[in-house]
Amino acid sequence: MMAAPARLDDAMIGAGLLAGGANVIMQLAHPSVGYGVYESRVDSGNLFKHPIKRSRTTVTYLAVAALGTDEERAAYRKAVNVSHAQVRSTESSPVSYNAFDPKLQLWVAACLYRGFEDVYEAFIGPLDPERAEEIYRHSSVLGTTLQVREDMWPADRRAFEEYWADALAEVSIDDTVREYLMGIADLEFLPGFVSRVLGPVNRFVTTGFLPGVFREQMKLDWTARDQRRFERLLRAIGLAVRLSPRPLREFPFNAYLWDLRRRLRTGRPLV
Repeated sequence: MMAAPARLDDAMIGAGLLAGGANVIMQLAHPSVGYGVYESRVDSGNLFKHPIKRSRTTVTYLAVAALGTDEERAAYRKAVNVSHAQVRSTESSPVSYNAFDPKLQLWVAACLYRGFEDVYEAFIGPLDPERAEEIYRHSSVLGTTLQVREDMWPADRRAFEEYWADALAEVSIDDTVREYLMGIADLEFLPGFVSRVLGPVNRFVTTGFLPGVFREQMKLDWTARDQRRFERLLRAIGLAVRLSPRPLREFPFNAYLWDLRRRLRTGRPLV
């Protein structure tokens, strides 16, 4: 069995899940992705109805794509495809979408890669050009684990930046999707007492991780004082990350990958 290239391990930082809400907003800022999730008829994948299961599915996907073997990725693709087969626009949908559209999956993978890079630089430090290029090449698995063809992944980081600049022109968040995403930022899918206590903190962190264009689409305010507070927080978390042994640094990705392998051995559902 062939494992994912070890160099991608460096990008798997568990603390980076703090940026998860921001990355979801980035992905759903493409109208077809946003409405694909908002209108999804896959009840078991609804974050607001099944937050633990949905979170497990998402983090497991990242873990198996980045750290798993070819066979494990193939098995997870098959399981995810069953759910994605139900995600298609209808005549009443405001935009057209299909979860099997490789161009939409490329956008999602690009957002994931951008998130990985941002988290690495926030918590570990700047990447030298050679290392950044290597991690970028290996990050194609974030899309090819599903229906993105290898030749669709931009050839290098310069080509990626060109793709990214063009793709940002399609970013648009309307009131319907914005309300849905604000619920994620405020942790409204968690029990009331949890969202009331942690929601404001999560909204602050989510806003801080959002690039400006997405922050503007979400109509989220952000001041110079907010930025200074956010940078202090990143420095504190980054110190803890750098001092952590690799197993702790990769948690919970390594735990979810272990769970996936257990499910494969015992024949339990993967998604």
